This record gives sequence, structure tokens and C-alpha cells, in this order.
Amino acid sequence: MKEQVTDLHILDQVDFEIDMAELMEKLHVKPGSDNADRLEKFVEKAKSAAKPKAIYRVGFIEERNGDNVVVNGVTLTSRVLSVNLEKVNRIFAYVASCGTELDDWAASQEDLLDRFWADSLMGLALDAAIDAVGGHIKNRYQPGKVGFMAPGSLEDWPLSQQNPLFEIVGDTRKTIGVELLESMLMKPVKTISEIMFQNDENFKSCRLCPREACPSREAPYDSTLYNEKYK
Repeated sequence: MKEQVTDLHILDQVDFEIDMAELMEKLHVKPGSDNADRLEKFVEKAKSAAKPKAIYRVGFIEERNGDNVVVNGVTLTSRVLSVNLEKVNRIFAYVASCGTELDDWAASQEDLLDRFWADSLMGLALDAAIDAVGGHIKNRYQPGKVGFMAPGSLEDWPLSQQNPLFEIVGDTRKTIGVELLESMLMKPVKTISEIMFQNDENFKSCRLCPREACPSREAPYDSTLYNEKYK
């Protein structure tokens, strides 16, 4: 049976586990040191506060017109996205966040080292929320190989496209506490908005982004891909 356009999923019971060995290595904390003991106590407090969350909605493509794709009555505009969705009938629009609880707790930290650690832990909480979305979608809908695109990741799909994406997803402030600001950034800051879609090439926007030394890069830049496929 085909899913309805109202098929909305709220994930507010996300598991948040931390590998202390990996975290210590990442934060350059030596095991057995005073800072190691301090970090372990700090992590326990963070885990008590943390409630990472995510929300996603199944979207069905209703119309294609050049660079425009209409999903659930909402128009998304991007040449790259339009080409990527040529053979696709549905997408999964989602917002994942570290959660307002951890964000508020992190903001209350006064020590500079604690604030640095808190920022790293918020990133891990966001990762947990992203993993939860991906796992839920794959278990429920079995899309096979998938690609991802996020507004602002490419000049072709600017940050202003946050508005239609959030329109598809729905009221994120009420459901998971995420607010889309006038700047098109999101609050909490450790939040991501993306569209997932079936894609045999496992597309990631990084393949079209020439930015060097990007800490978030997930795939190598392909200087010929745009002209070969999207131009």
C-alpha cells in the first residue's frame, strides 16, 4: 500500500551511547590522567541531559518542470536535485538535532574546556540522531542505495531552500524543538536538514563541492561530474 503524504515520523527516543576511548582520542585526553577522570564525569552529565531527536516525512514527487520538482505540493528548485530525482518517485525529508536539552546544558557551561567538550558531545548527539533517521527509513521503507542533499551544501541548492524543505517536514519547533531562523540557519546549531532519496551512486553533494580542507567532507570532489551529468 502506498504511503500517504501525511506519513510523518518523530524520533524522540534516540539512543545516545559514547565510546570513551574514541572520544578521549578525539579530544586528545590521555587515559588515566586527571582530565580523563574529569571527562568521564562530564560525559555522564551530558548523557543525562541529552535527548537527540529527529523528524522526517515521506514526500511524493507530483511534478517535474526543468529545475523545479514539486513534492507534496511544495516546489524545490535545484538543477542537481532535479536530475538526481529523475527516476525517483519519493523522497525522505528530514531534520535531525542534538536536542534543545543538550544545547541548553552546553550553553550553561562557563569553563572554556567544558564548553569545547560540550560542543563535541553535541556533535556526537547529532550523529546519533542522523543514524536513527537513516536506520528508521531503511528498516521501514527499504529504499536501497541512497543519496543525500542538504540546502546550502551547493550553490545550485542555496540555503534559502530551507524554507520549502521545512514546509515539507512540518512544524519542527513543536515536534522536536528545532527552529528555522530568518538567516536560514537552525537552532540548536547542531542540527541538520536533508533530503534522502534512492540513488544507485550514493550521491553526496561533496562530489560537486570544490572547497578544500572541508572538515565535513564525505566524498572526494569530482571536477568533471557537473558538466557530464548536470549541465
